[in-house]
Amino acid sequence: MTATASDDPPLILDIDGTLTRPEGWGIDPRIFDPLHEWDAPVVVATGKAFPYPIALCHFLAIPELVVAENGGVVYTGDDVTYTADRAAAQNVIEEYRAAGYGPGWGADDTVNRWRETEIAVNLEQPLGPLEETAVEYGLEVIDTGYAYHLKDPTVNKGQGVLAMAEAVGIDLRAAVAVGDSINDVSTFEVVGSSFAVANADDAAKDAADEVLEEAHADGTLAVLERVRGRSRD
Repeated sequence: MTATASDDPPLILDIDGTLTRPEGWGIDPRIFDPLHEWDAPVVVATGKAFPYPIALCHFLAIPELVVAENGGVVYTGDDVTYTADRAAAQNVIEEYRAAGYGPGWGADDTVNRWRETEIAVNLEQPLGPLEETAVEYGLEVIDTGYAYHLKDPTVNKGQGVLAMAEAVGIDLRAAVAVGDSINDVSTFEVVGSSFAVANADDAAKDAADEVLEEAHADGTLAVLERVRGRSRD
């Protein structure tokens, strides 16, 4: 798969906090038509488990260009690459459970059921014991505002975006990224233009080229309107 020339810039978009409703939950339906009609590659780069961004691409009716699990999974539409192993994270969670805690998503745990390379923990669970155990296994815990992600510290979204760009021929110098969290910082570092929505955490705001006045999907929609067809300018 090779990206084709376009007047629209390539997009690298987070999901939670970036494509969500003003209330912060659920996908804002206003993003569907603009992204479906976007005349350039749209890469969904998220901390969510692999099936979730794939499903979003299906519902948007756009090619499946996905960086999932904070860079742990990269799918180019032709090939899937796993850049981390869930085993260490699973060991941490087993010790965390033995100490009387848990992921906090209920018995079925659909948040982690299909996760391949990391584990997400509910923000209502105690962070200290999780971080202490993670260090023992050489892992890190990042707070994305939606969950604690127990992950390999050598893996991030930016690396996944770089791998995607090389595989499908995206010019990241022309690419525009929108995000809201510390896990988007590495993405902001590899693209030509980066925007943090108004609800972003301090790390994302500090790393972005611009902090938007609008929050959640309102911010992303404002960016899309601004940069559409900008190569004609």
